[in-house]
Amino acid sequence: MALGAATLGALLTDNARRHPDRIAIVCDGRRVTYRELDLLSSSLANALIARGIAPGDRAAVYLPNGIELVVALCGALKAGAIVVPVSTRLAAAEVEIMMEDSKPAAVVFHAGARAAVHGFAAKLSNPLLICDDGAIAGELDLKSVMTTAAPSPVAHTSSNMDDALIAYTSGTTGRPKGAISTHANLIVGSGEMTARAWGLRADDVILITTPMAHRIGLARLANAFVLGAKLAIMSRFDAAGAVALIEAEGVTVVSLVPTIARMLLPEIEKRPQACRSIRIVVATGEAFPEDVQRRLTELLPQVRVYGFYSQTEGGFMASLSPEDRLTHPGSVGRPVPTVEVRIVDDNLRDVTPGDAGEILVRCGAPGERSVMRGYYQMPDANAEAFVDGWLRTGDVGRLDADGFLYFVDRAKDMIVSGGLNIYSREVELALVKHDAVADAAVIAVPDPEFGEAVMAFVELAPGRTASPDELVEHCRAHIAGYKKPKHVSFVAALPRNTTGKVMKGPLRDQARRERPELFRKTAAKLGA
Repeated sequence: MALGAATLGALLTDNARRHPDRIAIVCDGRRVTYRELDLLSSSLANALIARGIAPGDRAAVYLPNGIELVVALCGALKAGAIVVPVSTRLAAAEVEIMMEDSKPAAVVFHAGARAAVHGFAAKLSNPLLICDDGAIAGELDLKSVMTTAAPSPVAHTSSNMDDALIAYTSGTTGRPKGAISTHANLIVGSGEMTARAWGLRADDVILITTPMAHRIGLARLANAFVLGAKLAIMSRFDAAGAVALIEAEGVTVVSLVPTIARMLLPEIEKRPQACRSIRIVVATGEAFPEDVQRRLTELLPQVRVYGFYSQTEGGFMASLSPEDRLTHPGSVGRPVPTVEVRIVDDNLRDVTPGDAGEILVRCGAPGERSVMRGYYQMPDANAEAFVDGWLRTGDVGRLDADGFLYFVDRAKDMIVSGGLNIYSREVELALVKHDAVADAAVIAVPDPEFGEAVMAFVELAPGRTASPDELVEHCRAHIAGYKKPKHVSFVAALPRNTTGKVMKGPLRDQARRERPELFRKTAAKLGA
């Protein structure tokens, strides 16, 4: 089977035919073979089709990490649906925005989210509700649905250019945008291109420590299906448990964000022999601190550490080998084969080599390889994002004379904390919903544990008062917990330019004056 012509469901079925008894997924002591995973997902697909789910319908998967999540993803894709992965870490208000935009015909959810799911489902057109545990009236039980329908191949055929996924990313306006990935994006961009760049193999055991609703987890699932490899998934991360799982399963490939890496290092220091099976660590190139890399390679000299540069919209763009890290420190690597990169100024003209500018990327036609097909139902955003087939990443970078890419800064106003993206605007919008807040501005400040943390500057309404703790708790009701401010500073008035726009430069200077210890502890700006 040519990978470029496959769908994710077809790849799963192909793996089940070639090595049916090979373990596909390990999670919380449970083990599922490729044959079992294929049968369970086909049964779910047929159950969805029998209940009216048609190709092109959206299916939201709102589950924690686990085997059921993988079955739900594969079953929905085999049914021809477009999966909307939803992180269980999001606030109910954030999930509702995603649901109102995508209008799913089916929602597979965890029982702990029942109240929120029924709340937004009432505003939709009677979506099919499937609960993972203890279904009540008006719901179907996921375990029953996965096992009662016939596990025969689904009736319709899919194309690799069919839409497979809508991944919602926060925008600078605070309103999430749904980035559409085709099956080709998942298989070629996330699965095949990365496997080739890093030398992944069919006998690899790949560890997932982060939520699979995010890009990194889904990409490692694509790696497993492309290669026929084994995936070891942590339902919840804890450092000691991760080292134990690495030892028990003989994990060979670990995908890390900086926060997880920092948490793992003390446990690896206690028992480096437990991690002797690891041969490859892949870490976001612009995110991974040099001190963490150095400690990791000292503890595990057999490990090859690869850096990379990617984003939800642009996919996998550049990779840095361990050898290139020595000759081009600070780089995120060369653009990977078939990926073209340009650096342009504000007028979209190519800059002089070595100068910084916006990163533009192209990899075949949108949706064909690594670059997304476009934003879901947002023609204006697509017109702005694509210029003559080139995607405007919004990131700032530079290319050196050897063709190595250097990441300079994230898209405007983005904060990257623990490997997760936070746009300052969405936090600001949450803050101004508080009655005592007249206006707010948010910046990133260094954080020794999470790389970056949110610092909010708040201008209170006349005659009103509020405490930092009160505003932080207020934010919890509107945005995910990891997005809430860690630091709050009150100002008489936010600094503005002549047009009334808030100037964040003076706020960053104020943060350095108020909290100099933060800037002494962490010098590097991190990303995801």
